[in-house]
Amino acid sequence: MQAKNCTPALTSIGIDIGKDVFHVVGFGADAKIAFRRKIKRLGLVDAFKALPPSIVGMEACLSAHFISRTLRALGHEPRIIPAIYVKPFVKGQKNDYNDAEALAEAALRPNLRFVQEKTQDQLDLQACHRVRSRLVSRRTATINQIRAFLIEQGIAVRSGASALRNSLLAILKNREEEISARMRQLIIGLYDDWLWLDKRIETITWEIEEISRTEANCRRLMTVPGIGPLISTAMVAAIGTGEAFGRGRDFGAWLGLIPRQYSTGGKTILGRISKRGSRYLRTLFIQAANIILMRPHNWERFSFGSWLKQAASRMHRNKLATALANKLARIAWSVLRNGKTFSLNPEVAAI
Repeated sequence: MQAKNCTPALTSIGIDIGKDVFHVVGFGADAKIAFRRKIKRLGLVDAFKALPPSIVGMEACLSAHFISRTLRALGHEPRIIPAIYVKPFVKGQKNDYNDAEALAEAALRPNLRFVQEKTQDQLDLQACHRVRSRLVSRRTATINQIRAFLIEQGIAVRSGASALRNSLLAILKNREEEISARMRQLIIGLYDDWLWLDKRIETITWEIEEISRTEANCRRLMTVPGIGPLISTAMVAAIGTGEAFGRGRDFGAWLGLIPRQYSTGGKTILGRISKRGSRYLRTLFIQAANIILMRPHNWERFSFGSWLKQAASRMHRNKLATALANKLARIAWSVLRNGKTFSLNPEVAAI
């Protein structure tokens, strides 16, 4: 790249992040392209040290938060942009330089919504949740495979992981003549995998619960009904203190818990929920809502209890669970953003 004293004034820089190679496009003060460069990942710091402090646009991806923190330390102003907001700025056919140019243009838009930069602690906590989610999914697949092998032998076990766990060894012993030795060894191996996955999930869950007990924001979030260690830590890992959202409704929309809107000619049409944003966090909030719906005798204790009773009389249960999940998400955002605990007393003003 050019030396710092020879580099023209820049307004914005766009980086198309690759695995080993980055494509960089810079806009000058005259709104024209000042340079186009291709740099190696290891040469990122040296390349941007030679550039004047600028707005740097990059697409939200795996290493975007690390690169953003690195460039911020060098005096630049990084902005992480969702891919869906970058696409309208791409001119011509798709290639790396056109993508970088689109990022440089999008970064200058004042009303564009950017992704909040995550700290290393947030990324670590997010990784814990992703590993746990993968292990739970793998455990479910293992249980289903055991069931499939048993049903191939004409053996059906009632639904539920505990039912299969309690009866599996007895089935292998009592049906020894019906199950071949090879199939028996395969099922025992899958059962050992199941036990190992249980231990791994228990270890990671304990670590997440330990974090929820020591993190102040997580403790405040757990005062909200239905929210425990998993939701509180997942929410902190995803949005930090909630600064990226101006109000609770925006957070609910980001989670995909609001109806998809199609409006034209002054006519508004609302469909099913949009399912945008974090699928994992949305699932956790809906599970929390279902748990609250299972205990109607506790509704009077909540500040939103009267609303919940009225909604239950006119909504289908699944729709009610989604609406309640949206309300819980908005309450949780308010608790997180304002740094206050949730009050169960209905007489206290709703958050």
